[in-house]
Amino acid sequence: MKLTGRRQSTNVEDRRGKGGTIAGFGIGAAIIAGLIAIITPKLQQFGINVNENDIQNITQKVLPGTSSQSGDYTPTKKEQEFEVFAKQILASTEDVWTAQFKKMGKTYKKPTLVLFKGSVQSGCGSATSAVGPFYCSADEKLYLDLDFFSELSSKLGASGDFACAYVIAHEVGHHVQHLLGTLDQAHAKMAKQNETEKNKTSVRIELQADYYSGIWGYYEKEMFGSIESGDFEEAINAAQKIGDDYLQKRARGEVTPENFTHGTSAQRMKWLKKGLTTGDMSGADTWSCSYNSL
Repeated sequence: MKLTGRRQSTNVEDRRGKGGTIAGFGIGAAIIAGLIAIITPKLQQFGINVNENDIQNITQKVLPGTSSQSGDYTPTKKEQEFEVFAKQILASTEDVWTAQFKKMGKTYKKPTLVLFKGSVQSGCGSATSAVGPFYCSADEKLYLDLDFFSELSSKLGASGDFACAYVIAHEVGHHVQHLLGTLDQAHAKMAKQNETEKNKTSVRIELQADYYSGIWGYYEKEMFGSIESGDFEEAINAAQKIGDDYLQKRARGEVTPENFTHGTSAQRMKWLKKGLTTGDMSGADTWSCSYNSL
């Protein structure tokens, strides 16, 4: 992406160095601990509290070497670069979604990006880096440990700046769902469902967020001309690498569709690509079609 000279969002809250427990490998723990059981994939964004002690206990057993953090935090040069990048992408989402909401006769309320290191307290409960980036509708904030960007490439093989941009745009997609009322409706529905049906609703939520992230990419290209050759492919590759089936197969050698909460690699690539190629808000409906046709 060509981002030189682009503005940085000021809607950022830096909580690094504020204390907490640091999980040694972030997404590595999420893959090994969270995805083995498929019980903790970004539950905070649905208003469901995750027992932080359980996550940390699993993390420490599988990937020992966690440590505590307090006092001032000095970011590395790479983290500083990631921070600037994250602020630029957040600023881009602000510009794109402000314009899209205006077309709908609505006003876009900008979310806050919270940068944290290791663990964090959100309006939806506590979380560690092991759960990955997440959005909390209760406080309308995105939570991101910048180490995730390095691990996205090194642990999952999803490299490239647009792959990282897709991660942020996906979480912003959940904020768009919240502002449009979709997320709250889904939460209410899930509260009445059994576990299997709840997981299916979760998949629909995540695929729509993928579509919205694609819409952002479409208009980022149209408004700013920042997209370079191979950028969209980086995001689609990332979507493939974080599909439930791919991660389950990698973590434990088998796939259990009833435990899917985010969608298969094929589904995630499909909905992201639709958004990237059409930019059409009317195509974001993941609810009226049958589950098997997603």
